[in-house]
Amino acid sequence: MPIRHSIIHQIDKKPDGSPAVLQTSESELPESQDRENLLTDLNESYNAKQGKAWGLFHEESGAYPFSGWLRAYLNGAQDFIGFTWQAVEHLQKLMEESNLTTGGHVFFAHYQQGMTDYLTIALLHHREGVTVGEALDVVPTKHLDFSQLHLTARINLSEWRNNSQSRQYISYLKGSQGRRASDYFRDFIGCQEGIDGPSETRTLLKAFSDYVVREDLAEDQARMKTATLLDYASAQAKLGEAITLEELSGLLDEERPKAFYDHIRNKDYGLSPEIPADKRTLNQFRRFTGRTDGLSISFESHLLGSKVEFDQARDMLIIRNLPTQLTDQLKRAST
Repeated sequence: MPIRHSIIHQIDKKPDGSPAVLQTSESELPESQDRENLLTDLNESYNAKQGKAWGLFHEESGAYPFSGWLRAYLNGAQDFIGFTWQAVEHLQKLMEESNLTTGGHVFFAHYQQGMTDYLTIALLHHREGVTVGEALDVVPTKHLDFSQLHLTARINLSEWRNNSQSRQYISYLKGSQGRRASDYFRDFIGCQEGIDGPSETRTLLKAFSDYVVREDLAEDQARMKTATLLDYASAQAKLGEAITLEELSGLLDEERPKAFYDHIRNKDYGLSPEIPADKRTLNQFRRFTGRTDGLSISFESHLLGSKVEFDQARDMLIIRNLPTQLTDQLKRAST
C-alpha cells in the first residue's frame, strides 16, 4: 500500500464553547513502518465499521470548496501540504459553527492500493492507558483509539477522475455520533449521498433469492451458492471494495459465469454494475430469526421459498419437512 503523501494537523476544541485552536504541521509524515501501520490499522478499523454511506461531490461552490482544492492538488497547481492547510482551516470553521465536537488530530493520507488511488481523511482521538516503563514501573501512556473512529471519509480518486457517471466514489461514516455530527463532516467534504448501500445490498439478496427459486436448486446447492455470495461480499466489505456483479456471477456458477448476471439484467432490478456491500444487511441474510412469547424461530435464508414459505397476507410461516424429533414430540402431545 504505497503512501504518496500523508500529514497530521490538530484542532483543539474544548466542550466549553471556546474557539477552536488550529495547529498545522509544516511537513509531511516521513516514510516509516509506523506510518504504514497507522494507515493499515485505520483502514482495517474503517472497513469493519457499519453504517457507511456512499456518495459524490456537490458541484464546487463557496459552500463546498473542498473538491476544487483537491482537484488543484491532483493537477499539480497546489502541493499536498498547501491543500491540507486549506482543508483543515475549512474544517476548523465548520467545527466552530456546529459546536458538535471536541476536535482531534486530522489525518490526511493519499495512497495507492492496487491500481487505485485513494484519499483518506480521519479525525483521530486518543485513549488514556498505562504501560510498564523501563524501570519496571507503571507509567501513563496514550494511544490512538480506532474504536472511536466516527468522522472519517475515503475518496476513490481514480474513480472520481475516470468515471464521470459514478455516484459512489466517496464513502463516509454516518450516524455514530448523531446525524448532525456526520452531516457537518459530510458538508466539509462537500459530499451528497448518491447510493443507498443497505438498500442496494437488500436488492442484490432479493435478486439472489429469486435466482435460487428460478433455478430450482437442490438444498445443498442453494446452501453452497449462498455461502459463496456471502463470503465474497463479506471479503469485499472487509477490503472496503464494492461487489462487482459480473465477478460474483462467475463465482456462483463457473460453468455458466453469466447466468446470475443475466438474471439481474433481464429482471431489471435496477442495480449498478458495482454496489457497496453493507455488512449489517449481509449478516441478517445468513439466517432469519425471531422470538416472542415462548416461540423461537430460526432458519437459514436459502430455505425460504422451499422448505419455508411466508404468507405475507395472513402473517404466517408454512414449514415443510419438519425434523423427525419435532414431529414425534408433536404427535405425542396431540394424543
